[in-house]
Amino acid sequence: MCQLLGMNANTPTDLVFSFTGFSKRAEEHKDGFGIAFFEDAGVRLFVDAQSAAVSPVAEMVRRYPIHSANVIAHIRKATQGRVALQNTHPFQRELWGRYWAFAHNGDLKGYAPTLHSAFHPVGDTDSERAFCWLMQELAKAHAGVPTIAELTRTLGELVPRIAAHGTFNFMLSNGQALWAHCSTKLHYIVRQHPFRAARLQDEDMSVDFAQVTTPHDRVAVVVTEPLTADEPWVALQPGELKVFVDGSAVV
Repeated sequence: MCQLLGMNANTPTDLVFSFTGFSKRAEEHKDGFGIAFFEDAGVRLFVDAQSAAVSPVAEMVRRYPIHSANVIAHIRKATQGRVALQNTHPFQRELWGRYWAFAHNGDLKGYAPTLHSAFHPVGDTDSERAFCWLMQELAKAHAGVPTIAELTRTLGELVPRIAAHGTFNFMLSNGQALWAHCSTKLHYIVRQHPFRAARLQDEDMSVDFAQVTTPHDRVAVVVTEPLTADEPWVALQPGELKVFVDGSAVV
């Protein structure tokens, strides 16, 4: 299975610490990686069909502290679709004048939704088909830009129809919020004042967050498996859809 990483914060924050530990997991998930950073109405999207363990693009991300309030990252172990750039997550689409990014961990069996609007896959993964269908159905459900609460309710109605086909752990963002759905395995932590030090599980690296934050900062990190061994990660339950806004778990 693939690996997912997401971040939602109340102030633009860099993901260097978390991504450094996360990308070590590419030694077992070698079929590409990608990361999307939202900045106002824009998105910096970096993808590579190489493993994040050897990709020069991944090395740049580990060294370049890009600040963002919403980030989605993915390291791929292919189950459907060949190893190719067009099959590398996160995928990106536009809806209601905003970019959306989506990454999926799992395997959807026999999933062939009817796609009849502006959303069609470029690659040949079940993940991109699911993303296109979600975008299509959201567009059909709302004539204008809905609130975060309205979007969450609609996603809550749509997601089980996809999850019925298999494993559907995913992350979705439009730059305003981060949605995370758990089929089998996802964990999250909210870091806020008083901050503490943390050490990565997969790399000999630690950081004292109290030295690099302000008392007003709040950051939520969501990942397939906990990145640190000394913090109180919360496991999402199978079937749970959680939305994060300004670094807080809203639902």
